[in-house]
Parts: sequence; structure tokens; C-alpha cells
Amino acid sequence: MRVRTVTDTVEELAHASVQREDIEVTRVPIDRVVETAPEIRTEGDVTIVPVLEEVLVVEKRLVLKEELHIRRRVETETVEVPVTLRKQRAVVEREPPDGAAVDDKADPETDNPPPR
Repeated sequence: MRVRTVTDTVEELAHASVQREDIEVTRVPIDRVVETAPEIRTEGDVTIVPVLEEVLVVEKRLVLKEELHIRRRVETETVEVPVTLRKQRAVVEREPPDGAAVDDKADPETDNPPPR
């Protein structure tokens, strides 16, 4: 008796969901004098980042120059990617008394077991 393994490769399509996030930045002019720097804040799905500058007049003033409104959008799409899969199968061979190998699996033409 002899037992060996055979590795076959099969091409199949792998299905996966992929998420992509897009960012949209809108500049909103403000030009308003403020006493202190505003904090970064979130309103709904928008993150607001204040942008400041100091303006020299007779005195120094903190002016809220603009805000960046950042909105996130998540999209999901299904993709198909070809992948190679390996599958192993065992082949059992019977050796007759004269030493020549005989395949012990079913006849592929008739799907009948080999004669004994």
C-alpha cells in the first residue's frame, strides 16, 4: 500500500464588503472678534475646527477668521477578488505482488471501483 497527497489549485471569486470614507471640507468665513479661542466642536455629523489669526490694530484682538466644517460619509461596496485556493486529496495505491503500482481509486470514466 502506498498513500500520497496531491495538491490541486482552484480559482474562485472571494466576495467582501469594503468601506470607503470620503471627507468634505467647507470653509465658512466668520471674521468675528472673539475674546478666547473657540474649542473644536461637533454638530451632528460635522466637526468644526476654528481657524484664528491675530490682527494688529491699535490693540491686539483675537478674530475668528473661519471654521472648517468636516463631514464624513461612509460608503460600502461589494467587490469580487479572484483568489487561488489549494485543496489536497489523498491517493491510495495498492501494489500488486509483481511490484507495479495499481491506482486504488474509482474509475473516473464509469465511477465504478477498480476490480479486485
